[in-house]
Amino acid sequence: MSIMLENKQGLIAGDGTLPVKMAQYAKENGFEVVCISLAKDNLRQLKKYCSKVYSCHPGEVNRIEQILKDEEIKQATFLGKVHKRVLLQLHKFDSRAIELLKAAQRLNDDEVMLMIVNEFEKIGITVLDQTIFIKNCMIPAGVLGKLKPTKEQLEDVNYGFWLAKEMGKIDVGQSVVIKDKMIMAVEAIEGTDMCIKRGSKLAKKDAVVVKVSKPSQDKRFDIPAIGLRTLKTMQKYKANLIAVEANETIIVDQEKVIQFADDNNIVIMAV
Repeated sequence: MSIMLENKQGLIAGDGTLPVKMAQYAKENGFEVVCISLAKDNLRQLKKYCSKVYSCHPGEVNRIEQILKDEEIKQATFLGKVHKRVLLQLHKFDSRAIELLKAAQRLNDDEVMLMIVNEFEKIGITVLDQTIFIKNCMIPAGVLGKLKPTKEQLEDVNYGFWLAKEMGKIDVGQSVVIKDKMIMAVEAIEGTDMCIKRGSKLAKKDAVVVKVSKPSQDKRFDIPAIGLRTLKTMQKYKANLIAVEANETIIVDQEKVIQFADDNNIVIMAV
């Protein structure tokens, strides 16, 4: 079912390049983007493409909703990383945010995001599929760089793909690190890059990283994504292959990522 897009779009932005890509594409195609920024690293770039950028803390639920109401936003997209460490600290969380967290049975990614989506829907805001404005960043199947995987690496990829899907079923994480058919690390609250670091240090060298979508992926949030930072972490800790799920994963700055992989003898592929 195709959705009729409003001219004025809301963007709830975490850190990284993805929110900037969305804002840029939307602006170039005639949309106005009002951004609520939950991070600081990409503020300057967001201001280039958004008509307004409001800085908020993720726990300021009342303020965020008031801004969206005042700006008459009817559709919004969530993009970028907001680290779950904020849930451990509860710094700057308003009373409404605390109430919502107390009402949640679990604080895994899906439960938290569904809770937010439901709150938005109550005030008449539809949360859009994350890929609508950045479909050109989705990756088809195949080897993306010059290097081809070995038979042994493909065996680790197959094992890692199965394992990551199993972990995704229970919403633990989307990434795993494998070496010689052994599990080095499974992503949890720390995020992909820290998972790569932990697993690769255990493997010493030649670790295989696999990142997939969850079996019941809600495309309004948490679409798997990798970028240059992911590859730089792999290079630093001597991991030499990353496999992502084809047609379900976003690669930010694809040309730069593939060039970096080629220059550093890293296999990059979509399966």
